[in-house]
Amino acid sequence: MDIIEWTDFEKVVMVAGTIIKVEEFPEARKPAYKVWVDFGAYGERKTSAQIVSLYTKEELIGKQIIGIINFPEKQIGPFRSQFLLTGFETDQGIVISTIERQVPNGTRIS
Repeated sequence: MDIIEWTDFEKVVMVAGTIIKVEEFPEARKPAYKVWVDFGAYGERKTSAQIVSLYTKEELIGKQIIGIINFPEKQIGPFRSQFLLTGFETDQGIVISTIERQVPNGTRIS
């Protein structure tokens, strides 16, 4: 494990956002959804997430998640991913990082 400095951590923009739209992503190599999130002052952004084994589209709507929004955009097949939806890999699938109590969208992690 590499040790990082506090200034390195400060470069990572991790913010709260609310999932507002989810669609199937049949063109993805591994099962995935297209996910749109409202990040408040940072705007609405979209990503591809391999979370289909643990979540339905309907139950994701309204969930408040943690996204990393300062990675460069990434082309995933015909779709352009604009942020990283954080989560934890398990044997059953990826468990998304959610927020225990509601905070304003765009609130930065501290």
